[in-house]
Amino acid sequence: MIYYRKATLDDLEKIWNKDIQNNLEDKRYLKWKHEFIEANKLENIITFVIVNDDDPIGQGSIVLNKNNINVECRDLLCDGKERAYISTLRIDKPFEGQGHISKLVKMIESFAKDKNIKILTIGAEAKESRNLAIYLHFGYTKFITSVCEDGDLILYYGKEI
Repeated sequence: MIYYRKATLDDLEKIWNKDIQNNLEDKRYLKWKHEFIEANKLENIITFVIVNDDDPIGQGSIVLNKNNINVECRDLLCDGKERAYISTLRIDKPFEGQGHISKLVKMIESFAKDKNIKILTIGAEAKESRNLAIYLHFGYTKFITSVCEDGDLILYYGKEI
């Protein structure tokens, strides 16, 4: 049975260990795991998970504190008050295309509304046209900025909620 919930620390450990395993060549994942778990403990980041039989198969986070965003344009993405940033939106391959990310984004948006967030922002690598199309479909159509990060062009969009 698949369900959606706020991540527990155990969920975060499992999902980040899976991400590390899937990206062994990229040592940043070890650092990101530590940063995300600590930020979740402080509630500067709130992560939600998609769970299948007690196994987290997907995640999405809302970053509430701009100090937890490691890009130069972070002031445009999150202000700690009325604007927050959606990050780490992903799902295991066998579960793609089944509407789970859509439900997860709706859960994040609902949480944001409850926190009086007025604008949500999200970023996509320009080369990831599928992700970009999905975000545009979700209503993230207001272009904010673009930056080159680690050789990739990242496009940032926002949505009033």
